[in-house]
Formats: sequence, C-alpha cells, structure tokens
Amino acid sequence: MTIARDLGIAIVTGQREPGTILPSEVELAERLHVSRSAIREALRILTAKGLVDSRPKAGTRVRERNEWHLLDPLLLAWMFEGEPPRKFVHSLFQLRMIVEPAAAELAAISRSAQQLSRMGHALEEMAQHGLTSDQGQRADQQFHAIILEATGNELLVSLAASISAAVRWTTFFKYRSMRQFSDPMPQHRLLFEAIANADPAAARQATIELVRQAQLDTEAALKVSGAARRI
Repeated sequence: MTIARDLGIAIVTGQREPGTILPSEVELAERLHVSRSAIREALRILTAKGLVDSRPKAGTRVRERNEWHLLDPLLLAWMFEGEPPRKFVHSLFQLRMIVEPAAAELAAISRSAQQLSRMGHALEEMAQHGLTSDQGQRADQQFHAIILEATGNELLVSLAASISAAVRWTTFFKYRSMRQFSDPMPQHRLLFEAIANADPAAARQATIELVRQAQLDTEAALKVSGAARRI
C-alpha cells in the first residue's frame, strides 16, 4: 500500500501528469528495492481508482483527470496528503454545499433515536479529543456520515464514505498547514441541536455555515502551504 500511496500522491498532486508513462515494473522494483509482485499490486490499486492504464508493450500511462475516481476515499486522502489543486478544493466544497444542507434537512425529519445517540457520541468524542487529533477527526468523519445515513435515502447514503472522507482530509490538511484556525465545534453543536429538535430549516442553515467556514479555513491553509513551499 505504501508504494501505491506514494505513486498515487505523485499522480493526483500533479508530479506525474496525465499522459506520462511510468517506469517499467523492473525499473520501479529496482528503484524502490521491492519485488515485482509488490509493484504489480500497487499498479492494480491505481488502476482500480482510474489513475493509470497498463497495456502490453505500451507500458503504464497516467490517465486523464476526468477518468479518475475523484470521490474515492483513498484518492481523497492522497490528494490532501500532498497539496491539492485549488480548483479541486473549490469543486469539493461546491459538492458539499449542494449535498450536505439538503441531507441535514432530511436527517432532521427522518433520524432515529439511535442515530441521534450516535451523532451525540461522535460530538462528545470530537470535543474530548479535539479535531487536531486522529481520534477527533475520525469522530468528525463519523458525525457527518451518520447525518447522511439518517436521511434514509440510499443514494445519499452511498455518498457517505466520500463526503465523510472529504470532511476528514480537509480537516487534516487545515490543521497540518495552520496554527490558528476557527473553532468548528460551536457550529457542529448547533447542527446537532437542530437535528435533535427536528428543525430542518435550522439544520440546513447550520450546515451551510459549517461548510462555508470549513471552505474558508481550507483555502487559507492552501495559501499558507503554497507560501511555505515557495520559500
């Protein structure tokens, strides 16, 4: 997985551009001091995510960006372990702004007592561990996934892994790049209270404010990261 991760990060962050032919299996194995079977497994993972295409005699080529599985949770992780393109970040938050406020509205109407309890527990974990920690970020990821689950809409639920991964990895990137940032916990609590009170309008508005602030923070982190890279 480490080989796939390193190659994946190089591709999604633009170090290896679409159309580029990767080194052969033999060359990669020698360069990385691993077996050819390990290289083949890494390429299989990248192929499954739409990043590369391997053909006999033609080699392994990086595919065009529009062929990538951009909402794959692992691909999102690779994107934010490097420095994601600003256009991609903008598109990701556009998607969140389209999906999550509507999902919160539905969740406020449809959530079960068990789902509300799980949301509350995730919120407690976030507060206890803090969003700079791995545990806190996982709890944040779970909180957002449960909201999508609570809609009862199977198509929205199918987006849960992607949306919650986007939440986690933008948070990871933000805290890795910046020391000062806004506290998202009050807005999370407002969202939880709106869903608990079965208030769809308040749930929608709380989500809009939460996603908007997350976008502003992530864009600020991109500026900091870019400035540091240029020094």
